[in-house]
Amino acid sequence: MKYLSKSGPKKRSNILRPKYTNSTMSTVFNTPDNDASNILKVFTKIKRSLHNPGSFAYKIIINLISLREPTRSSMRKSAIFSLFLIIATNLHAQYTETINSNRPGQSQGAYAVGTNVVQFEAGPYLGNEEHSGLGTDTDLWGVDYQLRYGLLFERLELNLTGSFESQNIFRNFLGVTSEGSIRNFKSNSIGAKYLVFDPAVSIEPDKPNLYSWKANQRFKWKNLIPAVSIYAGANFSFGDNPYLFEGEGSFSPKAAIITQNNWGRWVLVLNLVADKLTEDYRSYTGIVTVTHTLTPSLAVFGEYQAIKGDIYADDILRAGGAFLFGNDLQVDVSGLVNFKDTPSKWQVAAGVSYRLDLHKVDEFLEESSEGNKRRQRSEQLNEEQNDGNGDGGGIE
Repeated sequence: MKYLSKSGPKKRSNILRPKYTNSTMSTVFNTPDNDASNILKVFTKIKRSLHNPGSFAYKIIINLISLREPTRSSMRKSAIFSLFLIIATNLHAQYTETINSNRPGQSQGAYAVGTNVVQFEAGPYLGNEEHSGLGTDTDLWGVDYQLRYGLLFERLELNLTGSFESQNIFRNFLGVTSEGSIRNFKSNSIGAKYLVFDPAVSIEPDKPNLYSWKANQRFKWKNLIPAVSIYAGANFSFGDNPYLFEGEGSFSPKAAIITQNNWGRWVLVLNLVADKLTEDYRSYTGIVTVTHTLTPSLAVFGEYQAIKGDIYADDILRAGGAFLFGNDLQVDVSGLVNFKDTPSKWQVAAGVSYRLDLHKVDEFLEESSEGNKRRQRSEQLNEEQNDGNGDGGGIE
């Protein structure tokens, strides 16, 4: 699930805090106090994201926002030049610090976990299914799991996804009752996901308007263009599996198109999945997931899943939330219901996601909008929490 990720160095000197003010920005840019305040926030964000205190860009921003007696003409030109310089050097140097989990929903995001990152996501669930046509009442429990690994470069991810389920079935058909149980791996698939389009790389960003805050905040149609990934994989099963349909093979391919939009605290993920493509009874699934971040550590989600197939079709709603402990551990809870009685179903679930991050400390998520968008979401709340407390870095 997407969060307002922690950003910036963990411990940063407070050299900036006592030296810059709104009036300094107002003098440098010759703007009203309102616009000066927003410029000040932009500079502060840029400063926090520069991980190398010895860099030329870092020294420029230190000198710029520490000015005490600037002149109106020369310093304004210098400030504008410095702003463009720093934005250019920092545009493709964003590192995603927090875990990026697909739980607790069924969709998967467009972005990979990152090179040399191993991530495990799993959790138990329990529920009930009642089929009015077959006269069955089924109590079930199971475990979902996913293993993800970033291979070779940031855009590529390998993953193993599956579930194990146990069912206790009570039948009452035409007055004849019986009981039975089955348990096995309900699904297993292995595949690869690749980010083919990143709007931050393929679409040239608008130049900031240094004279108007409102102009910078206007709606831009290009923000509707999502990141796009493709997924290719295969389902596999071993032995006599009771969850396979009659005549279904133990191996079948699947493919998916994945899109993701990051809009501040909101994230929209769409999945279009074609499953069991070599079987007589193919399945097509569409998933829409909306995530809203409440705090840097807490997020909620809602999800709609439509399944279309000759053997099984359904419409499912899910909702839940997740909480982040540190950078690499997430816990979640969720539930689902559907809208028919062949069968009607409900489930509740809990889970955990853990990341083994083998990135180097100074490694960045280059040429991707994911790190940038998540950093922006975090700083909206971080600034409010850090205002006046002297904290010049990320949330501790």
